[in-house]
Amino acid sequence: MAQQTGRLRRRRPPAKLVMAAAAAVAVAVPVGAYTVGAMPSLAGTFEQRTVERGPAPLLAALADISDYHAATGTFQVLVDLERDTPHVPALISGERTTLFATGHVDAVVDLSALGPEHVDVSADRSAVRFALPAPRLAPASVDPTASRVVGRERGLVERLTSVIENNPVNDEELYRLAAQKLDATAQQSDLAVRAETNTRDMLTSLARSLGYEQVTVTFGDTL
Repeated sequence: MAQQTGRLRRRRPPAKLVMAAAAAVAVAVPVGAYTVGAMPSLAGTFEQRTVERGPAPLLAALADISDYHAATGTFQVLVDLERDTPHVPALISGERTTLFATGHVDAVVDLSALGPEHVDVSADRSAVRFALPAPRLAPASVDPTASRVVGRERGLVERLTSVIENNPVNDEELYRLAAQKLDATAQQSDLAVRAETNTRDMLTSLARSLGYEQVTVTFGDTL
């Protein structure tokens, strides 16, 4: 009987301690689960990957650009066209028209034939050299909304003929001459130089986005 009474009188753990132990177990389980779940993410941080810096990615990025309009110039010219009749005063027969023309000329770099032989990558894949054709100037486009006839003189014969035949003034030749003059003006400008600069900037930005540190662009090669 004494032994049984002793067992019955053993002290039981206080309720607060039991609750605390349960809470500790409950907290430890989620923290452990979070730590295990984070391991794949940490492993991915140190995972190695291969970056291809050969000519192929550069050519793929340029595949949709056949003609790169690298620069546009706006020019203004004055065209003075005169037609006269030999030995007849201009007041009787003759015509003189002056056109103040505004037009645009694009400088284009042809990338349609750009191939691996025109993209030279260094052995350590840190530098690349592009060999491109020189920029060409597209034919001038006269802007009719920004061009105007500033002078027109017509002889008596031309005015009467226009009224009788109901034939309005035709300035087609005038605009054709204006386009030719705009072409010549663009050829004498720095438009081609600006086209080279813009193309070089574009290719440098593209190559550096693919990991190249040094980019060289030369012009004048035939593709």
